[in-house]
Amino acid sequence: MVYIINIETSTKVCGVSLSVDGQIVDQRESKEGNSHASNVAPFIDSLIKDNALKYSDLSAIAISEGPGSYTGLRIGTSTAKGLCYALDIPLIAISTLKSMAAYARSLYNSDFNKLLRPMIDARRMEVYSQAFDANLNPLDEIRAIIVDQESFNEELEKQKVVFFGDGAAKCMDVISHANATYLDKVEASALGMIRLSYDKFIKNDFVDVAYFEPFYLKEFIAAVSKVKGLR
Repeated sequence: MVYIINIETSTKVCGVSLSVDGQIVDQRESKEGNSHASNVAPFIDSLIKDNALKYSDLSAIAISEGPGSYTGLRIGTSTAKGLCYALDIPLIAISTLKSMAAYARSLYNSDFNKLLRPMIDARRMEVYSQAFDANLNPLDEIRAIIVDQESFNEELEKQKVVFFGDGAAKCMDVISHANATYLDKVEASALGMIRLSYDKFIKNDFVDVAYFEPFYLKEFIAAVSKVKGLR
């Protein structure tokens, strides 16, 4: 059996799921901001113990690779790498936007034919996004998009588009096209990673544990401290 721990820390959501052969076994999740450092390791440990497993039973670790929060991605990646090194098991990287699309797609029946548009909040009126068809094939590149009334007109004129993720709320205020649908409860989740990570495991599609870096999309710029003595 293939046991995989899936770690999602790219947004405010801190989630971990345990899967076997591409099926959910159990999960832990917190939507409290800035909780990744305190939650991710205990979540993993409780999944192992509560399901009567040992760490040596794990076949691989999957990490949501971004884009998203710089700090969250660093915490998730360092945790995943540490487990892979200690257990001598492979590391699997999953696009955060694709896992969001997979989770949203799972909510619909087989005759679904809408375009999936996951969105991650990138502050102000900007989102990280990528479009997917019903089979989860990417239709464009991952981009940082400034949302306005014209942002997705071309897509919306051609077909129905489903917007979701913590960045979709920005669209709700400015885009009211008849072909626009919003899913307000679909965010980044370790649940969306389960099938994708198993498929990659079967294909031996792993990343190098030593050299893997999350996909930030934008460079991290540290703010200058305003506290006297810390400049």
